[in-house]
Amino acid sequence: MPVYERLAGARSRTVGTKQTLKALQKGKVRLVYVARDAEEKVVRDILRLSREKNVEVVYADSMVRLGQACGIHVGAATAAVLED
Repeated sequence: MPVYERLAGARSRTVGTKQTLKALQKGKVRLVYVARDAEEKVVRDILRLSREKNVEVVYADSMVRLGQACGIHVGAATAAVLED
């Protein structure tokens, strides 16, 4: 699970597209996770804003695995590690 280590060990993080987008807009994101099987229309703005703000994007295997790494029992399209 090395892809998810930084997310699982993060002191502060967001889970879900709305929260991740808000954090990106505020400039508080260090690293973004995007599930490979998430719908393009759901993650489009996250990917665009990540590029604009030069935030690293890591692709997760699936929404289910990303949700598990975040400690939730449902899938997650996106998540982010926030600045300390």
